[in-house]
Amino acid sequence: MNNLHFGFGRQLHRRTVLRGAGVAMSLPWLTAMQPAFADSKTDGPPRRFVAMTLGLGLIGSNLNPEQAGSDYEPSLYLKGMEDIKDRYTVISGTSHPGVTGGHRAEASILTANPVGSSGKARNTVSIDQHMAKHFGDFTRFPSLVLGSSGSTSPSYTENGSMVPTETSPAKLFTRLFVNDSPAQQQMQAERVKQGRSIMDLVASDAKRLSMKLGSGDRDRLDAYYTSVREFEQRLAESEAWAHRPKPNVNESMPVDIGNGNDFIGRQRLMSKMIRLALETDSTRFISYHLGGSGGVVPIAGVDEGYHSLSHHGLDEDKLEQLALVEREIVQSWGQFLRDLAAVDEQGNSVLDTTSVLLTSNLGNASNHDNRNMPVLLAGGRFKHGQHLAFDTKNNYPLPNLFVNLLQHVGFETDNFVSSTGTMTGLDTI
Repeated sequence: MNNLHFGFGRQLHRRTVLRGAGVAMSLPWLTAMQPAFADSKTDGPPRRFVAMTLGLGLIGSNLNPEQAGSDYEPSLYLKGMEDIKDRYTVISGTSHPGVTGGHRAEASILTANPVGSSGKARNTVSIDQHMAKHFGDFTRFPSLVLGSSGSTSPSYTENGSMVPTETSPAKLFTRLFVNDSPAQQQMQAERVKQGRSIMDLVASDAKRLSMKLGSGDRDRLDAYYTSVREFEQRLAESEAWAHRPKPNVNESMPVDIGNGNDFIGRQRLMSKMIRLALETDSTRFISYHLGGSGGVVPIAGVDEGYHSLSHHGLDEDKLEQLALVEREIVQSWGQFLRDLAAVDEQGNSVLDTTSVLLTSNLGNASNHDNRNMPVLLAGGRFKHGQHLAFDTKNNYPLPNLFVNLLQHVGFETDNFVSSTGTMTGLDTI
């Protein structure tokens, strides 16, 4: 029994480990980890999700139409997007229940967890990583986590760790489409192999541990073993991908934009890379965080830094300049939708199979208000062309929309964090 580290009775010490053949596998206290796969996991075309998140919000009165429903006049930011009006939905009057903290709530955009705003110090899994865990094994990359600059990311693993962003379109292009050398392929395969057999190495120790547990603990441990086996299967798949050629695209490697203040240019370039990743089915789950540039965005009529403009204090000149920047952000998002709609995929467009979310943690960046988050949803199997207007004083729970998004990619679930069901008024085709 020297290899087992038990507490007394049936209570295991939190530092219990399994050992075998010179390796050790820790056993954190985990709940059941069975995947919530829908029956239609492999039916039909791929189902995808892209989240584009903003660090400095959007002015609600410039984004949201005055009228609810489908017969609305386009707002300032939506003018010029009438040709794709039936491809997206405007959603106002929503926020994540309990989430406060201003800029700190960037950590909550895709998790809906009030980390940092209600005494919680640990985050939970973001919706994109939750999707990737259960449905990411069909592609070379289970997910892509991208950013415009900096290290902030809205994507978090199950244990609450932030997933770092890739900010270079050129490096992303290399990962997606430039084949590794044979030596690099072999090195990658060897790295994968080194991590594949841990369950076999600790099998004897694990069996003795299981005999010491009650039925409830045994079930939880079995679930944990299952998750480890699933992880090993993913490693095996990664080894297979290491030897497969990457897709060919009729595009040259992009040149990264050196001007860190060219916020819109960087958005457009990375959006192009996202389209290529989806078009080649290199991944199906992507988050892209557009943090707030501190400098002057090179747009005619703008002569003050973006971050300073977002904290306008109702100054008219700042509001006018900020509107120029934010309108370009929304218009570039609209062009991204057009580009996805133009890609045919066996009778569907890539936009038909991809739900695309644009949102921010800040409804009003000037006073750091996390209520009334800006929300645009496009694509997927949803009926669009409408403005879903909820109560701006008593916000509707945005996690309800996340339930719709999870169901779209194949989950059989009615819950995500503080949701109360699916979003009222958002129907599927």
